[in-house]
Amino acid sequence: MDERGRRWRLALGGDDDGLAGRDQRLSAALSALYNPEDGGSGGKGGKGKRGGLGGSATKVARWLSEIREFFPSSVVQVVQKDAFDRLGLKQMLLEPEFLAVMEADVNLVADLVAMRGVMPDKTKDAAREVIAKVVAELMERLERRTAEALRGAVDKSKRTFRPRFADIDWSRTIRANLHHYQQEHNTVVPEKLIGFMRRQRRIVDLDEVVLCVDQSGSMASSVVYASIFAAVMASLPVVKTKLVCFDTAVLDLTDDLSDPVEVLFGVQLGGGTDINQAVAYCEDKIEKPSKSHLVLITDLYEGGNAKEMVARIARLTGQGVNVIVLLALTDTGNPFYDAQMAATIAALGVPVFAATPDQFPDLMACALRREDIQQWAASQDIKTIRADAADHES
Repeated sequence: MDERGRRWRLALGGDDDGLAGRDQRLSAALSALYNPEDGGSGGKGGKGKRGGLGGSATKVARWLSEIREFFPSSVVQVVQKDAFDRLGLKQMLLEPEFLAVMEADVNLVADLVAMRGVMPDKTKDAAREVIAKVVAELMERLERRTAEALRGAVDKSKRTFRPRFADIDWSRTIRANLHHYQQEHNTVVPEKLIGFMRRQRRIVDLDEVVLCVDQSGSMASSVVYASIFAAVMASLPVVKTKLVCFDTAVLDLTDDLSDPVEVLFGVQLGGGTDINQAVAYCEDKIEKPSKSHLVLITDLYEGGNAKEMVARIARLTGQGVNVIVLLALTDTGNPFYDAQMAATIAALGVPVFAATPDQFPDLMACALRREDIQQWAASQDIKTIRADAADHES
């Protein structure tokens, strides 16, 4: 079989005729998931029986190991999700040996957090290790960018010739040192650095950011990302950060922000939604409205008093609180939400849209500078909800 035929055979499935050893294993692994109606067979009267994934954690773990061998992690995550959706394998997450071979990502963390209450103790330790691994990877990916964006609490009208590395104005520095261009090295060796002078800010002058996050089941991955960002922001001296999660109850996790893994283990995913009660709690905690930013992360499906919730948000904006509603904080940035409520909130002048984790640091920097969030969103090609969109479905 030539390479073209091999690729088509693996893409279309079928029996194992003409496939070599490794390709037979790859075909069997995919057929176990995507051809379960054949009883795991390869077609042709049951020839090449594969057996499916069955219900054994050991068998599924072995299958996952093979999938990890054949595909990059991004593809493995898609295949894992398909396995959960098609074959109902979430029960397997209660098995430590199964967790050990999973390709960990944000969605897996959300599943583990949601199932924490039914996990046996031996699995909780394994789950904590998986969550810690994902948190560490996300912190590495997002921490520096967030810190740099928020430290954009710099006064760009003032210059210094002894800047910190993060505050160097590279375009001005390069222009000022062009006469030091080293042709043999194809680079500029700067003699003089030009940078931004940081504002010296007292703790009482710091802006306060409240992340108020809906922890109902549909918002699971948003909760994970919001918790990571809250932990990063809490470690920075340029803002004061609070994290409030809610369903029909309100959970203030601010005191746990030094340990984002502990924060996630404190989250209770699932249940109903009372946005009004959560906004009321945050309203009570805001001391200086003109220096406060409330980022409400929710799909806006309100199970509490919707009319009172809208009035409360209107009151906060009237007092000077910078209110932003994120319909999702996910890698896809493609949410399901209450379109009519979103339009109602947008009519108050509140920006309402979804964002990806990579966009969030710049969003917060824009908010802290009190710049036009709608304009920033447009520059990022982010679609915001319009006040006249009440009749549109999401």
